Amino acid sequence: MSCHTIGGGRLVGPDLKGVEERQNREWLLGFIMDPKGVLASGDAYALKIKDEAGGVIMPPVVGMTRARAEAILDLIATESSLEESQFAGLDIGDEPFSEADIERGRQIFRGEQRLANGGPPCLSCHTVEGLGGLGGGRLGPDLTKVYERLQGRKNLASWLLAPATETMQPVYSKASITNEEILPLVAYLEDEARIGTQDSTTAQVTFLLMGLAGAVLGFVAADSAWRGRLRGVRRPLVRGER
Repeated sequence: MSCHTIGGGRLVGPDLKGVEERQNREWLLGFIMDPKGVLASGDAYALKIKDEAGGVIMPPVVGMTRARAEAILDLIATESSLEESQFAGLDIGDEPFSEADIERGRQIFRGEQRLANGGPPCLSCHTVEGLGGLGGGRLGPDLTKVYERLQGRKNLASWLLAPATETMQPVYSKASITNEEILPLVAYLEDEARIGTQDSTTAQVTFLLMGLAGAVLGFVAADSAWRGRLRGVRRPLVRGER
């Protein structure tokens, strides 16, 4: 869902509606189970898909088996026959976001407004420029320009709906971000991509300076506490006393 729709148009990967009309099932099964292997073989159709995706390679799916791949293709075939698939993707529109949308997204990102299903806030693993203080986490990438990297609202919204990374997938599989939370997050990240002009190293420099200051204070405190320690032993040694 983070990379494909069924009848909703291209995201990072192609729209999968009627995919078995474009390629035979046996090839599709092989690609779903081992996309990198098919690409490495020099398969022309796989290379075409890669080029159309701007060089993005489909990651291998952990635990994928032939039976699961068959079930996925059966699902796609069934959904393709419907007038509108449930996997057509979010329709977020092109209208400008309001200041209220952007502010709510900022609060969700920072964790000031908790996610409805209990997931951790974006700030836990990510940062954006101009966040202030020590910034956000460094486990995940800086999201200042994620709106541009994912090429717009629809791709970003689809990613938030079903994060596909090995880190995010287990975290949000049982604590998904709701549609009502995705809209303001997209608004906030779109706005950050537009105005993100501050130096991204500010938070790192602040953290370094605070660390140095803390170390100096620690040494001073330790010296004050230990200054008189063992004086009764050192003094006789200096004086040559036994």
